[in-house]
Amino acid sequence: MSADRLAQWQAEEVALRTRRSRPTGTITHAEVVGRPGLDVLRDMLAGHLPASPIAESLDFLLVHVAPGEAAFQGRPGPRFLNPMGGLHGGWYATLLDSAVGCAVHTTMQPGRAYTTLELKINLVRAIGPDVTLVRAEGRTIHVGRQTATAEGKLVGPDGKLYAHASTTCLIFDLPASAAQSPA
Repeated sequence: MSADRLAQWQAEEVALRTRRSRPTGTITHAEVVGRPGLDVLRDMLAGHLPASPIAESLDFLLVHVAPGEAAFQGRPGPRFLNPMGGLHGGWYATLLDSAVGCAVHTTMQPGRAYTTLELKINLVRAIGPDVTLVRAEGRTIHVGRQTATAEGKLVGPDGKLYAHASTTCLIFDLPASAAQSPA
């Protein structure tokens, strides 16, 4: 089962990377203004908007979005090791922060944005050199007018749990200059 899932994840990654029409980078306000967060993330997933530079730096990518859900897939490797030879906790945290934050992002209406207020991570198992691919899966728990909460887990293709996280995000209106469509 895990070999089949690993092959499926690898095939999905190849397809996603192949259809990217833009290099990594940042998104302009003109590309997102007046659009719901879910539509923006779907355009990222489709390759019409760039993946974030940090995703390239840390070798992970967006692989799934749906209302209240987001998932990122990452390739742990030697360049992410800490001085003691273990996979750096910041790598786990970045994947999970991306998954839980983007789960919240899928719920944003036009003119609304969010930022992380708190991120809590529990590392429950080391990712060893035999683990070549993991997924961080995030889901919203609550989305209100001013705050949102979400939870996530970092798993391998065999279903093993490596870490889990929770977040609280602040939701706010974009400043008028950023929320207005350019003429």
